[in-house]
Amino acid sequence: MLDPYGRSIEYLRLSITDRCNLRCRYCMPEEGVLPLGHAAILSYEELLRVARASVALGIRKIRVTGGEPLVRRGVVEFIARLAALPGAPEIALTTNGLLLAESAEALKAAGLRRVNVSLDTLRPERFLALTRREGLERVFAGLAAAEAAGLAPVKVNVIPLQGVNDDELLDFARLTLFHPWEVRFIEFMPISPDLESHNMTRVPMAEVERRLQELGALEPLPRSESAGPARRFRLPGARGSLGLIPAVSGHFCPECNRLRVTADGRVRGCLFGNQEVDLKPVLRGDGSDEALVALLQAAVCAKPERHVIGTPEFKAPSRRMHGIGG
Repeated sequence: MLDPYGRSIEYLRLSITDRCNLRCRYCMPEEGVLPLGHAAILSYEELLRVARASVALGIRKIRVTGGEPLVRRGVVEFIARLAALPGAPEIALTTNGLLLAESAEALKAAGLRRVNVSLDTLRPERFLALTRREGLERVFAGLAAAEAAGLAPVKVNVIPLQGVNDDELLDFARLTLFHPWEVRFIEFMPISPDLESHNMTRVPMAEVERRLQELGALEPLPRSESAGPARRFRLPGARGSLGLIPAVSGHFCPECNRLRVTADGRVRGCLFGNQEVDLKPVLRGDGSDEALVALLQAAVCAKPERHVIGTPEFKAPSRRMHGIGG
């Protein structure tokens, strides 16, 4: 699939739930949110039908997201069915890691290739403050289990925030000295201005890079197929690598190759946009596979050239991150 700007669309982010077992300050209010009803969420059969049609159109990588995908029952079996699709797409997962230790080995056996773990602090008291839940030790156990299971490279996604966790940048980077992980620093994205996070300030990637150089010269690494938009580096003698993703200050829109399907069956061409294509009328109205393909192609044709964050035209997305799937 080619969008109107010549980008080849090969990557599908498939959200399977809007529910989460954390209450991160930049994602949800403290009291949580009213979850979508059972009937509103696509069934696994419907999600597989979307994935199958997407792969037939040229999707080569599917990332399962949430909310927190591991809270949905049957996710291991679903991963196995995704991995068995014709064309053998690469299957990845993004998780907060709380339930990863119990499922990493089974996920790998089911066909999962890689896992990204979202983690913004290495300090238990700060983890509780940021997520409003305890469980940092469970995340560490999940990372260790993912590494042991061979879900390589394990990626750790960190959002640096001024005055919140930016004093931990070097601590995160040092993890790569001892673990074959890729620690990726991602600029904070203004998805939910109605939350208290509207007061949070991102740390630009240029500043993150400058601070990381305190640990030594950053050796640039070649772009790998699994790196996505990250610029990759390695510290001297490190087992793992570092990734810098300037999602706002240096947008990677010219290279965007992805579609997102929300848990309630809407396709989005841009994380920061509000345009959606509803798949449910076809999925639940005896629509043909050809009609489903046409809707996916319509979503590709509607992809904007770039996001407009920082311009007068920008309007915050109508959904929070947990409802989009990241």
